[in-house]
Amino acid sequence: MQTEIKSHYNYEEVIIWLEKKGIELYGNHFKILENDHPIIFRLIAYFLKDEPTCFQFNINLNKGIMLSGPVGCGKTSLLNLMKYLTPTEHKFFVKPCRDISFEFIQDGYEIIHKYSKGKLYQSEPKTICFDDLGTENNLKYFGNECNVMAEILLSRYELFTNKKLQTHITTNLSATEIENQYGNRVRSRLREMINLIAYDKDIKDKR
Repeated sequence: MQTEIKSHYNYEEVIIWLEKKGIELYGNHFKILENDHPIIFRLIAYFLKDEPTCFQFNINLNKGIMLSGPVGCGKTSLLNLMKYLTPTEHKFFVKPCRDISFEFIQDGYEIIHKYSKGKLYQSEPKTICFDDLGTENNLKYFGNECNVMAEILLSRYELFTNKKLQTHITTNLSATEIENQYGNRVRSRLREMINLIAYDKDIKDKR
């Protein structure tokens, strides 16, 4: 499926460059498949801040990105590649949700601050891509159970409304599963905070 794009960027060239970068990072087996191009065009438009193309795709540049799709479709590697397209002021880092849950077991509630408002002595909260939302579990810290990612996302919603801070997410959960796992409030806040870019659920596992 070819998507017609009117842009001052040459998207086909960007894809060739991304594929080379992917081979550098992940090895010779890395390949960007043509049927993934519609998804990748949207990501490129967003991370290059290509306003006219984002407008065509109905992507809001003020919001973050949620890339959703089945296990093994390449979400994490794509977001890692997008870091190389992103202008300096929009740089982000990718953090697996499972790692955050293990940090919570060790350090408790300050982890929620760390990934929302920033560490106590850190001046500015950061743009983060929370990788694989849904793979972490509800965890106990001194006997208190906490849905760590729900708390972090709700805190980041406040920062989004007050400071325009963006949050990116990769997940294989559907909207209903997100609501079941994190509650209706998180689902509705996410709707305000992010653009959803979704793979077809029938896409083949690339691993």
